[in-house]
Amino acid sequence: MSTLLEKQIKVNRTVTTSVGQARAIDDPARAKIVEILYHQALSADQISNALKKTGYKKALTTVRHHLEILKESGLIEIARIEESRGAITKFYSTSTKLLDFQTPDDFDSTYSKVITNTSTKIEKILKGLSPKTGKSKGKKSEDYSQYLVMEIMNRAMTNVLEKSSTK
Repeated sequence: MSTLLEKQIKVNRTVTTSVGQARAIDDPARAKIVEILYHQALSADQISNALKKTGYKKALTTVRHHLEILKESGLIEIARIEESRGAITKFYSTSTKLLDFQTPDDFDSTYSKVITNTSTKIEKILKGLSPKTGKSKGKKSEDYSQYLVMEIMNRAMTNVLEKSSTK
């Protein structure tokens, strides 16, 4: 048997999520709910209406099912509960920003120099931020150092993006 194609694949992207979170946003409507709830708390009815405006026609019971899955995964939470005439209304929100975009075909060639230069500088900083989380006394524990570094970068990047979007 002869090899028809073989190439080295360089790792250049890390996605930090749990399997539960990945499954939760696997459904496009649930991913859209997370996007809708970013920076605003809405009720299930308001979410259903917002989904309809973006082309997702879902019954209110289906929206509630999606909300439960997202809540169990930790991607959304109840931000407020209101009582009106004996009825309880829950309002949901999220602290997670999904970056969903399509890059142009020439993205790598256009931005390769700035990506390489900036990545090199950030790598130097990150090498000093990789403390070992170690094992807890008397408990089985994993080494979370890679996750810790990713979480530090994630929060710093989120802060930068949030500050630039409010200007």
